[in-house]
Amino acid sequence: MTGSGATAVARRGPAPAAPGLPAPERAAPGPERPPSWAGSLLAQIALGLVCAGYTTGAALGWGSPRLALFMGDFGLSAAAFTAAVSCFLYAGTEHGGTRPAWLLFAFSSFMAGAGNAVWGWYEVVLGQEVPESSVADLFFLLFAPPAIVGLLVLAKKPVTRAGWVCLGLDAWLIAGSLLTLSWSLALAHTAHFQGESVAQAALSLAYPLLDIVLVSMVLALHFRRSQANRSAVNTAIAALALTVLCDALFTSPLLRANYVSGQLLDAGWFAGSLLLAYAPWGVRRPPETEAVRGPGLPSRPIAGSLAALTPYLAAAVCTLGILYNVVEGRRIDRVVVLTGCAVVLALVVRQGIMLIDNIALTHELAQKENHFRSLVQGSSDVIMIAAPSGVLRYVSPAASGVYGRDAEELIGSELAALIHPEDLGAVVHEVRRFLAASPAEEPTTRIECRFRSGGGDWLNVESTVNRHQGGLIFNSRDVTERVRLQAQLQHNAEHDPLTDLPNRALFTRRVGQALGGRRSSDPGTAVLFIDLDGFKAVNDRLGHQAGDDLLVQAARRLQEAVRSGDTAARLGGDEFAALILGDGLRDRAARETQVQEIADRLRQTLSRPYRVDGGNEVRVAASIGVAFAEPGIGAGDLLRNADLAMYRAKAGGKDRVELYVPQMQAEVVRRTELAARLRSALHDGEFALLHQPVVDLATGRIAGVSAQARWRSAQGILFTPAEYLRVTDDGERTAELGRWLLEEAVEQAAERAGSGHRTPVTIRLAAGRLLDRSVPLGSVEALLARHGLPSGSLVIELADTDHRTPLDELEQRLVALRRLGVRIALDGFGSGHVAVHALRRLPVDILKLDRGLVEGVVESARLRKITSGVLRIAGELGMQTVAEGVDVPEQVLALRAMGCRQAQGMAFSGPLDEYRLRRALVRGDYPLPGAVSVPAGTGRETRRKPSPDPLT
Repeated sequence: MTGSGATAVARRGPAPAAPGLPAPERAAPGPERPPSWAGSLLAQIALGLVCAGYTTGAALGWGSPRLALFMGDFGLSAAAFTAAVSCFLYAGTEHGGTRPAWLLFAFSSFMAGAGNAVWGWYEVVLGQEVPESSVADLFFLLFAPPAIVGLLVLAKKPVTRAGWVCLGLDAWLIAGSLLTLSWSLALAHTAHFQGESVAQAALSLAYPLLDIVLVSMVLALHFRRSQANRSAVNTAIAALALTVLCDALFTSPLLRANYVSGQLLDAGWFAGSLLLAYAPWGVRRPPETEAVRGPGLPSRPIAGSLAALTPYLAAAVCTLGILYNVVEGRRIDRVVVLTGCAVVLALVVRQGIMLIDNIALTHELAQKENHFRSLVQGSSDVIMIAAPSGVLRYVSPAASGVYGRDAEELIGSELAALIHPEDLGAVVHEVRRFLAASPAEEPTTRIECRFRSGGGDWLNVESTVNRHQGGLIFNSRDVTERVRLQAQLQHNAEHDPLTDLPNRALFTRRVGQALGGRRSSDPGTAVLFIDLDGFKAVNDRLGHQAGDDLLVQAARRLQEAVRSGDTAARLGGDEFAALILGDGLRDRAARETQVQEIADRLRQTLSRPYRVDGGNEVRVAASIGVAFAEPGIGAGDLLRNADLAMYRAKAGGKDRVELYVPQMQAEVVRRTELAARLRSALHDGEFALLHQPVVDLATGRIAGVSAQARWRSAQGILFTPAEYLRVTDDGERTAELGRWLLEEAVEQAAERAGSGHRTPVTIRLAAGRLLDRSVPLGSVEALLARHGLPSGSLVIELADTDHRTPLDELEQRLVALRRLGVRIALDGFGSGHVAVHALRRLPVDILKLDRGLVEGVVESARLRKITSGVLRIAGELGMQTVAEGVDVPEQVLALRAMGCRQAQGMAFSGPLDEYRLRRALVRGDYPLPGAVSVPAGTGRETRRKPSPDPLT
C-alpha cells in the first residue's frame, strides 16, 4: 500500500446522515414495520461479533500476509458493498423527502466498495503495488460529494436567505478551522510536492480536503435536524465518526509510514461500514414516545446553545492551529494566514448578518408586542394571569366593562376570593387535573363558574385556561345572558306553555326519580291522573279562549292544592297529574286512605265553579285515578295504572276517585283482544243479522221488523252491539259494520218481499253516517235499485242527532230518501231537547218513544202524563208512533190506552233469525193481553233491556 491520503479514503465507508437530522418519514403502504426489541438485540449482537472477529483477525495478522491483504482489501470492499445494498433497500421502502439521501449514501458506499475492490485487484490478484494514479482514485474521489449532498438533503433547510448565508459561513468556519489545524499538523508537509507532479500532489491533497468538507457539513448541520427517527441518523453519525477517527489516525506520519493492508486500523473502517449498513434498520424510538414529547418541545435543552457557539468554537480551533505553529517555532505558512484571515472575515460577516437579523427580529417583536397589546386591551374578553399561588398578576382593562371593577383593583387579589363558594371546589379540582395532565395532550381547558362583580352580583363567567410560566392565563367572558337563555329554553322544554306546570316529559322524569332514589322502597308514593269532565262542552260552547282560561285556573288550583314537595303537571289537553311522595308510612291501608283524601279534596277543588271569558260561570267535574308505587315498577307503568284508574272513574259516572287494582289491567287486555278479533270478524263471516218484530197494538199483527246485528265469535260467545262497539274506537270498522248491516237487511227484506212477505224493515243509522262525505250520496239509492225493494219497505231510524249535526244538510239528505219511498223514524224521542229540535226541522214519518219513558210508564204517573203528551203531539203531527223496549203486558195495555200505535219488545218476541222470522210472518200476529187495571203508583218492577244497535 502507498502512504498517500488515498489510503484513508480507501479504508472508510460512506458518509451517514448528520446527527439529529430527520430520518425518512414512512408512508403508510410501503415501509416495513420497525424490528422488535428482541430482533434488534440479536442484530446488535451479530454486528458486534462480526466486528470483534475482524478486529481479532487484524490484531493477530490473519495468520498469513496474503490473507491479511485479502481481508484488508476485499473485506473492506465487502463491508462497503453491504452498506450500499442496505441503504439502497431502505430507500426503496421510503416514499418521503428523505429517500434521495439514502440513495446518495448507497452510491457513496458503492464508490468506496469499488475503490477497495480495485485496490485489492492490484495487491491480491495481480500481486503488485497500486499505481500512483489509478481507477481506484476516481472511485475514492466520487465517494465524498454524494455523501455531502445526502447530508444537505437530510438537513432542515433554512427558511430565509440570511439563513442560507449563515449556513454557508458556518460550514466555512468549521472547514477553515479544520484546514488550519490539519495544515499545521500534516498537510503542510504533504503539500511540498517532493518531485511529484502537480496532478499527484493535487490528488494527495484532495482526499483530506474532502474529509474536512464532509466533517464540516456534519458539524454545521448537526443542530439542524428534526426529532423524527433519530436512531438511524445517530447510528450513521457514529459510523462516520469512527471512519473520520481512523482517517485522522492514518494521517499521522508514524502510522502512514508503517501501514500495511489488514492491520488493526482497517477494523475501524470495517466497523464503520457495517454500522452504516445497520443504521436504517436499527432500533427506533416508538411513535408514542415522540407523541408524548410533543412537537414543540426540544429534545435537548442545550442544543440551541451549542449551535450558537459553533462559529466561535471554529474560530478557536483556527487560532489553536496558528498558536501551534508559533509555539513550535515554525514559520507561519501563507495558507494558514490566508485561511485564518478568511475565517475571521467569515466570522465578522456572520456576526454582522446576525446583528442585522437580531435588529429586524427585535423590531418585529416590538411590533407584534404592540399589536397583541392593543388586541388584549381592546378585547371584550378579560385576560388574567394568575401566579402559582393564585394571586392575580395581570388583569386586562376589559375587566371594568365586564366585571364592573377596575383592573388595578383586581391585581394582587386572590382569585379564589372572587369565585362563588359553591363553585370554588369544582374550579380547584379542574385546575389541579389540568396541571397534572400532559401539555401535549391537553394544552387548554375550559372552566365555567360564577364571578363576583363590582356591584356585588354574581356573573356567569366562562374561561379558557392556558399554562403560563408555572401559573395560568384565564381568557374570560361574561356568559350570564347565555346561561339565562339556556335556563329559559330548558324551562320551556320541560313546562307547559299555557299553565307553566311541568309537562309530561318532566313529570315522567320526576316520577322515575321518586321511584329510583332514596324513596324507592317507600310504598306510599302515588300518582294521580286527573281528567276534567265537561271541559269539551265549555270549549265548544264558549270558545277556545274560555277553555284556556279554565285550564289556567284549574292548574293554579291544582298547584295550590298539592304539598310543597309534590309535583303537579299538565299532560296535555284537559289531562293533569300529580305526584304525591310517600312520607314513610308502612301501613298501606292508612296511606291509601290519606292519598284518597288528598285526591277527593283535589276533586272538590277542581269542581268548584269557574269564571271565564269575562264573567261566564261554568262548572266542570274531575275524574281522578290513583295508582301507588309497587316494588320494581317503572314510571311508565305507574302512569299507565293511574290512567286506567281514571278511565274507570269516568266509566263509573265521572266526578269521582278510583284506586287502581290489577283487574283493570286485565279488563284492558280483554278489551284489546276483543277489539283485535272484531277487526277480522266481518271478513270471517262471524256477524249474523236478526230481526225483532214490530207489532200493531190494535190488531196484534206484525207491522214491521227491526234489523239488529249480532256477533257470534269463533269462541262461541254472542255479543250484542253495545258490548262489541264499546271495546273499539275504530270509526272505520264501525262504518264497515254499518254498511254490512244495511246491505244484508235490504237484501233479506227483498227476498222476503219476493216470497210474499212485504213487511217493512227498520235499520238504525247514525245521523252523521248519512252525511259522511266518504260514503257516496247514492249508495242507499243504488242498493234499493239493485235489490228491487218495494217503496215503503225500508225505514231508516235516525240515532245520535245532537246539536252539532248540520240539520240543513241532513234535511236535504232525508228529503232525497223520502222521494225513493224510504220512511224516516226519529229514535229516542223524549230523552232531551235534541229530539225536539230535530222534530221541528226534519221530515219525520215515525216517532219512536225513548226506552226511558216506556220503562216507567206503569209505575210513574208523571211519566204516564209525559208519554201521553208526546203521543198526542205525534198524532196531531200525523206521525206514526212506535214504543221500543215493551217487555211486560202492563206496558202494552198502558201504551195502547194512551194511543200508541206500535211496539216492539220482549212482550211479543225477541230478535229472531231468518227461519223463525218467516214462521212468525206466516203466523201473522201475536196475542195481545186483555184489559188489565193499572192503578197509579203500583210498584211493579220491569226488566231493563239493552238499547238497540248504537251503530255509528
